[in-house]
Amino acid sequence: MPNRSQIQARAAMMRVRFEAAGAHVVDTPLLQSAGMLLDLYGEDIRARAYVTSDALRGEQMLRPDFTLPVVQMHMSEGAEPARYTYSGEVFRRQEHDPDRANEYIQVGYEVFDREDPAGADAEVFSLFALQLRGLPLRAATGDIGILTAAVAGLKTTDRRKVALMRHLWRPRRFRVLLDRYAGRKQGPEDRDALLDADDPLSIDAPLIGKRRAPEILERIEALREDRAAPPISDYELAGLETLLNVRETMPFALEQLRDVAVDLPQITPALDRLEARIAALQARGVDVNRLDFEASYGRTSMEYYDGFVFGFYAEGRPDLPPVATGGRYDALTRQLGDGSEIPAIGGVIRPDLMLEIEESAQWA
Repeated sequence: MPNRSQIQARAAMMRVRFEAAGAHVVDTPLLQSAGMLLDLYGEDIRARAYVTSDALRGEQMLRPDFTLPVVQMHMSEGAEPARYTYSGEVFRRQEHDPDRANEYIQVGYEVFDREDPAGADAEVFSLFALQLRGLPLRAATGDIGILTAAVAGLKTTDRRKVALMRHLWRPRRFRVLLDRYAGRKQGPEDRDALLDADDPLSIDAPLIGKRRAPEILERIEALREDRAAPPISDYELAGLETLLNVRETMPFALEQLRDVAVDLPQITPALDRLEARIAALQARGVDVNRLDFEASYGRTSMEYYDGFVFGFYAEGRPDLPPVATGGRYDALTRQLGDGSEIPAIGGVIRPDLMLEIEESAQWA
């Protein structure tokens, strides 16, 4: 196993390479505001982060990643365009997988540039591929923006679309909702009795939580409206299912998705962006004919990404997490920009995993 000094030396070397690409070195505090992280991730972050409290600053968390504070820094004081690099420790609780490290070093590269988003996508991916050159890794890519565009354009109620968007990162829950909205599955057995009652609050059922009567009645009325809404059409459902199952090399994936756009025309602008990205990657020497594209990629682990996503994996070491991940997070800049926004993309690499894979290759 690589020691700490080896990991730090590799991180420093990688950071220098990102500096040579035009990045400015930045650092962020180890302690981050819990409120900011909770606003972004929700309460789920508590299960993954180390939480502490400060009498003056309130609830704090040990830095779970760099992207959020770097975006916050850029949106408050950064010039445009901008490129940043950094390296340092991040902290993640691993209660369900004690074999995984709960503290490790990341090296990152972030680009804020509104002039050429496709070019920025290609720049970040190709720089990461260059840093990882020589390692036995598989690159996977996807585009969260295609799926979000498909959901946003469904011919159904806004309430249903909001629910589907909220559970985009939970594929099983997303599937359950989709089947229900398409009329394939019914809701909970006792729901109809509740919704059909003239006085729902008189139903003999346990009350859970602290909702007041007006809030309960408002929720019941929303459920009644949802039950009365027509189902998602078969052709839209078939289009979504085909979209989610696309897994091909980039050019063939685009071809398949163009066919899907016949039934889901709302994804056409996102496909145009994918086509521009393919051209930009080719211009940087990336062999897109061997680059995998998975339409569902990133849905379980990349909550703040909203466009192009990528990762590099050691297929010979399925026990290891991704060596590098990244993606586009335009919406995050809008959320943290207090009214302003800028297209942005970035990613992180773990030098400890790079060294471990190199050692494994030496002994193979």
